[in-house]
Amino acid sequence: LTSMPLLKRYLVAYFFYNMGVQTVMLAATLYGKSELAIPAEFLIIAILIIQLIAIPGAFAISKLSEKIGNLKALMVCVAVWVFICIDAFFVPKGNIVQFGILASVVGFVMGGIQSLSRSTYSKLMPETKDTASFFSFYDVSEKIGIVTGLFFFGFLTELTGSQRTSVLALMVFFLIGFFLLLYAKSAQRKLSLL
Repeated sequence: LTSMPLLKRYLVAYFFYNMGVQTVMLAATLYGKSELAIPAEFLIIAILIIQLIAIPGAFAISKLSEKIGNLKALMVCVAVWVFICIDAFFVPKGNIVQFGILASVVGFVMGGIQSLSRSTYSKLMPETKDTASFFSFYDVSEKIGIVTGLFFFGFLTELTGSQRTSVLALMVFFLIGFFLLLYAKSAQRKLSLL
């Protein structure tokens, strides 16, 4: 990886934005139940909606990547995640409709960003028979991101007494990931000029 600047930059960007994605996926129901007072029955329905909407989301984002390229499509997805964090911060307590709409948007970009992230990584890898070594870096960064993201979410919730602040702070991970994707895009441009 040290001799592959584009792949290295992408992996660091992936670490940050995926930290936000995984934390949202794992903490969304907790946020809905404890902070927004959404009934458990609706949370179960929201989880099902997220899973179902992820399928057309993956197809739509795949089509977007065909038109504008993988890195740009990932930047669009990460930008949507930033707006999701902002919207989640402002959802009024007990507002099932707004929470449901937000869950639908989360599902749509969740399916797309996960599939596009993995395919982008595999496209950026050099031709090799040792794909396991390359994907071990990918998987380890994902697992460390999950632990780190949840730690910060819990730490900020404990520090501020509100999960709303933690949700808004997740936006920082997405913004860092977005700018690191721009940095990776600049490396891609330089390599295409060579």
